[in-house]
Amino acid sequence: MTGDHRRVRGEDALGRHRLEDEARLVGLARDDHRRAVRRALVVADMPFGSYHSSVAEGVTNAIRFVKEAGAEAVKIEGPRVELVRALTASEIPVVGHLGLTPQSVHRMGGYRVQARAAEEILRLRADASALAAAGAGAIVLEGVPREVGAQITRELLIPTIGIGAGPDCDGQILVFHDLVNLTFSPAAKFVRRYGDAAALIRDAVERYREDVEHRAFPSDAESYHLPTAMRKKPSAEFDDEENAVVNRDSLPEWES
Repeated sequence: MTGDHRRVRGEDALGRHRLEDEARLVGLARDDHRRAVRRALVVADMPFGSYHSSVAEGVTNAIRFVKEAGAEAVKIEGPRVELVRALTASEIPVVGHLGLTPQSVHRMGGYRVQARAAEEILRLRADASALAAAGAGAIVLEGVPREVGAQITRELLIPTIGIGAGPDCDGQILVFHDLVNLTFSPAAKFVRRYGDAAALIRDAVERYREDVEHRAFPSDAESYHLPTAMRKKPSAEFDDEENAVVNRDSLPEWES
């Protein structure tokens, strides 16, 4: 899913991207997955503004993702039933996204758990059913109570993919940077750390800085040297282009 692929590559994950940027990332994600596995589904997370103006615009841009970038499905946020129906009619697989939708985070007042009140739960259930009926092949449920995620999962015939929606969803999302702690920031409640890359990187950088400050890096073994014969000559005699070469591998006859 390329929305999360942006984070893995250190790029913005909220949707301030042009269509061309996202298409490029879809291609990178497709190539990355093809080198690693054979069965991954490459889903293009359609960026903010690429499907909000009209259904026709959404279909046109989704077709570009499939034809030009190699996406195998597209993901859209919110209960956009007519758009899902039109995409399905255009033979484009669709993944819905309900609950906490990052492209609407400012309207929601920040990253807050959704569907806590009875009215909100009923609306979310209705939206999920409507997306499924319109042709969505799966639905991402983000930032909702476990009980709500479980209820929607029971009600739908299509898979639910949870991210902060409890263990009862059919599948789970955990962004790689969260999984190995490459965010260098406090984790959301639903995140479980399976490694601590941040600590490893921080320790490496701190030890590097200490070695530099104490002139322990680089060592003599990590330094280039003149050929043995050249070391005995006065410096004025080897001030020429050949002796300025720093890549020892380019001159095999050089000694250490």
